[in-house]
Amino acid sequence: MGWRDLESFSFGDSPALADELSTLVLDGVKTATCWAAADGQLTEVGKRMVMLDGSGVARAVLETVELSQRRFNEVDATFAFDEGEEDRSLNSWRNAHRTYFGRRGRFAEDMLLYCQRFRIVERIPAEPQVAPSTGQNRPVDVGHRVGSR
Repeated sequence: MGWRDLESFSFGDSPALADELSTLVLDGVKTATCWAAADGQLTEVGKRMVMLDGSGVARAVLETVELSQRRFNEVDATFAFDEGEEDRSLNSWRNAHRTYFGRRGRFAEDMLLYCQRFRIVERIPAEPQVAPSTGQNRPVDVGHRVGSR
């Protein structure tokens, strides 16, 4: 199965956040993420998905290597570090995720989360698409599902 046949997603809830987080993934800094369990189990160990940037462009194939559930207030410093955001501390992770989940109307100190660790299995090179009649570049239109932070 080629990467174009895989389900796709972007991190965050805005194009700017998707760009920021996809860059952290591509730089090898972000190797984990989480989302509200109320959103359902979006992956399983071994599942591969295409990560999109904020413009909806496919950037990499990620494979889930670990998936667990834990409460927000049970997330530890190691997981916060693996999320790779800000200064990678547990305190900054908690502040950022309180804001993120609060923005979505879902925050509670004891909310249940899916906590995922992943690895890059393939980087997807940029493929400029050329419109046949004009010779102009146009963006690639791929499916988009807003995922976890």
